[in-house]
Amino acid sequence: MPNEIMITVTNTLSGKKELLRPLNPEKVTLYVCGITPYDYAHIGHGRVYVTFDTLYRLLQFLGYKIVYCRNFTDIDDKIIARAQKELGDPSKFEEISKKYIATFEQDMQALNCLSPNYEPRVTQTMPEIIAFVQGLLEAGKAYQVDGDVYFEIAKFPAYGALSKQKLDDLISGARVEVNEKKRSPLDFALWKKAQKNEPGWDSPWGHGRPGWHIECSAMAQKFLGKTIDMHAGGMDLIFPHHENEIAQSEGLHAKTFVCYWLHNGFVRINQEKMSKSLGNFFTLRDVFKQFDPMVIRFYLLNHQYKAPLDFSFDDLQAIQKTYMRLCKVFAIDCSPTSDLKIQESQVVQKMLEFLRDDLNTPGMWGVLFEGLPNLQKNRDQLCLVKAFIQNVLGLTLIPLPEKEIEITPEMAQLIKEREQARAAKEWKKADELREKLRTLGYEVQDKK
Repeated sequence: MPNEIMITVTNTLSGKKELLRPLNPEKVTLYVCGITPYDYAHIGHGRVYVTFDTLYRLLQFLGYKIVYCRNFTDIDDKIIARAQKELGDPSKFEEISKKYIATFEQDMQALNCLSPNYEPRVTQTMPEIIAFVQGLLEAGKAYQVDGDVYFEIAKFPAYGALSKQKLDDLISGARVEVNEKKRSPLDFALWKKAQKNEPGWDSPWGHGRPGWHIECSAMAQKFLGKTIDMHAGGMDLIFPHHENEIAQSEGLHAKTFVCYWLHNGFVRINQEKMSKSLGNFFTLRDVFKQFDPMVIRFYLLNHQYKAPLDFSFDDLQAIQKTYMRLCKVFAIDCSPTSDLKIQESQVVQKMLEFLRDDLNTPGMWGVLFEGLPNLQKNRDQLCLVKAFIQNVLGLTLIPLPEKEIEITPEMAQLIKEREQARAAKEWKKADELREKLRTLGYEVQDKK
């Protein structure tokens, strides 16, 4: 029975590794924060959704019925700004969100991420969001001022437990905003009055739209219940987003909102968190131009999900060779088989020991590669392990086609500048340009 299968996860709230004990032994509920669709998905998004897609697959494989919900924040300041920039009209925000939801879905399909059971959108959940805000007002946890509604942090003493911060320290260290409406700088918006030419919805407090945090609380409640087993996302969401979700949901219902909080580590470039402002930002489709999406998935699953990931094209080149080796080893025709039959394999059992231990994928791959020599001597066992890798780890193991290098205008310019620097014997500049090309995913080799 599923409730007898041991699996541990690191709970951000307790800071400890804990045995997963679902509220319902036969079912697990999982909520993962989705994207704000105003741009293409990046490597950081890929890490979040590959990680928790693997958890989703693992729980299903172990016999649990799992209900997985991942939202789209399809109305937001950034979407409105992009609509103004691209279309010259903020009211056309839906065109922007639909465009980038479509490209996100293509990227997730390329990474072989399964579709969640529910993928709600904020714009389609407005009645529930409004009712949630109204409930907080009636419970005395929120207040309204001139069409805006704020959650009052002082009414929730447990605030800061997830991020391990004390309420008094947060208040004293908060940046004092120029907003006389708020009783405390930590109070956050549940509902925002629509400004001129901004899209909005009618509510008891006037025309406006929800704040970011309230949306996830309302959607999680609607699709999974007032208390859910697991809530996941990137570490950057711990504070304030997930902290605020706890305040809202527990402030309204006076019961535990989430039993297990799971967070994956940052993706870093040159020891710095990946961000557009630093110019070290890579979209998934940019990387897909040079590497097969299965190589990206394999790369992500070769790192412990909680630890920072130092993204490197050099590492991708190396991991691609390893993945190609796996594809070659498993290039055999196998008949379909059941999950129970797959679990009879001793190699699969050993791999599962690591996966059940807080998704220890690096340890799991170690078991596989150590056992490959013997595994290749037993075709039946090889087929079982192949099915496990495909079904649980989401890797297709289809041999990779040869890819032609696409020379972009940016690359061509860098190559030209480097040739000029070499001709002028400006070796330092030539090395710097070589490094820029490497950052774009290309290795330059000089021939005599």
